[in-house]
Amino acid sequence: MDAEATVRDYYEALRGGEPLAPYFLESERTVKFGVGERLTGYEAVAEGLREQTATTEGWEVRSSRLLVEERGDAGWFSDDVFMGWNDAEAGVRYEFDTRWSGPMVRLDESEAAIESDPGPGRWRFAGMHVSVRVQGRR
Repeated sequence: MDAEATVRDYYEALRGGEPLAPYFLESERTVKFGVGERLTGYEAVAEGLREQTATTEGWEVRSSRLLVEERGDAGWFSDDVFMGWNDAEAGVRYEFDTRWSGPMVRLDESEAAIESDPGPGRWRFAGMHVSVRVQGRR
């Protein structure tokens, strides 16, 4: 699976309520900025994503401008994404026009073999930044 397929697969996993942590690099330096949080280190990212999956449902994720680049074992992506979900505990629906971006790394065979939570393919997000677009601006 190449880097672009990994991003698309992540979107599908998010829609389907599947585990998301395996898409992230198991490193203390991995970081994920969401609409309302900053998670630093793989353990914090994994816990945050597990909590998100447990407390939300009805995810809608629509990619409209995905760009992915690979250079050897490094890559990056950016996208404009409409996303919405239901907060199962509060009974509230959230919807946002967002921008996503981040660096990606391709694991070699030895790195992939020692993952505690093996992911699909060999590409992992080393960081992810999701921000809300200001209305009327691109």
